[in-house]
Amino acid sequence: MKILAHLLACIAAIFLMEVLLPDFVQYQSYLAVVAAGVLLWLVNSLVRPVVKLLTLPLTMVTLGLFSLVVNTLMVLLVDLLVPSISVNGFWAALLLALLVSVLHMLLVKLFREDR
Repeated sequence: MKILAHLLACIAAIFLMEVLLPDFVQYQSYLAVVAAGVLLWLVNSLVRPVVKLLTLPLTMVTLGLFSLVVNTLMVLLVDLLVPSISVNGFWAALLLALLVSVLHMLLVKLFREDR
């Protein structure tokens, strides 16, 4: 269920960023949003753990704040890989990364299975 929540959070965050802040994120079609969301989910699942491990000393020195930079870099990587999505700069990618994190947290709580 966590996988589905994270996938939905990635897709919804890209869509919401374009709706709420159209100057920061643009896309050409809804299919592009789904493709970018799936790719962001894959990047967050496969690439981000390796990058976080490599940047662990820097993350510890900055008391965890560098993890925001890592998440932002993952969004910028997806922006490079999907040509029909445009994220306008570092700060827009940071906002998108924060929105993905917040939506993921809310969806996990919503779909939480009581034990």
